[in-house]
Amino acid sequence: MVNNNKGIQQRRRGIYLLPNLFTTGAMFSGFYAVTSAINGHFETAAIAIFVAMILDGLDGRVARLTNTQSEFGVQYDSLSDMVSFGVAPGLVMYLWVLSSMGKFGIFAAFVHTAGGALRLARFNTQVATADKRYFQGLPSPAAAAILAGFVLICGEYQYDVQSMKYLAAILSITTGLLMVSNFRYSSFKEIDLKGKVPFVVAISVMLAIAFVMAQPQTMLFLLFLGYAVSGPIITLVLRKRKRQIRNT
Repeated sequence: MVNNNKGIQQRRRGIYLLPNLFTTGAMFSGFYAVTSAINGHFETAAIAIFVAMILDGLDGRVARLTNTQSEFGVQYDSLSDMVSFGVAPGLVMYLWVLSSMGKFGIFAAFVHTAGGALRLARFNTQVATADKRYFQGLPSPAAAAILAGFVLICGEYQYDVQSMKYLAAILSITTGLLMVSNFRYSSFKEIDLKGKVPFVVAISVMLAIAFVMAQPQTMLFLLFLGYAVSGPIITLVLRKRKRQIRNT
């Protein structure tokens, strides 16, 4: 009996390997983005951030599918997100162009990084009580995707980097502020992927995928930029509905 209890305690002290492998991969991608930027490979750094997004989206789903959710996984995922979507995009933007702006460039890059940290801390404290249909503030992966997409667009169309430094600074500051804002962003968790949809919806999804594949740099940037803009719009619509309900 004693040996069995010890075996149970040892199993409880361990961690689930599979979902945490995806989390580790996401964190490594963020770290790789930083090292690539240090070496001057900024487009590779931007792609690494998108890879981190994919892996970050998979770890939670894998944990739910395999019933391997844990408090350790939640905390580890937050630390990984901080590296991949807070620190990495800020440093990539700074090394890419913001360093030429002196202290203001440091400030712009730090606003994004600090916004990511505050966004994750608030999310962790409100996860039990928050409305599952919406995120409060722009999710950090989407904020990072805007900056990474901007780097890819400038590289794709061979824009002069120095001519883009003010726009880069504005984007870095804006994404940081949106992450800590009270704007509501759709979590898309109400979408039933297992259910049936009209044929027109399936055609629309295929066309959207085709557009993204044809011009991935441009389309990914525009998609996430549109998502960032949707937050203020959704918030205004929800407030208007509440006022109408109060008046009736």
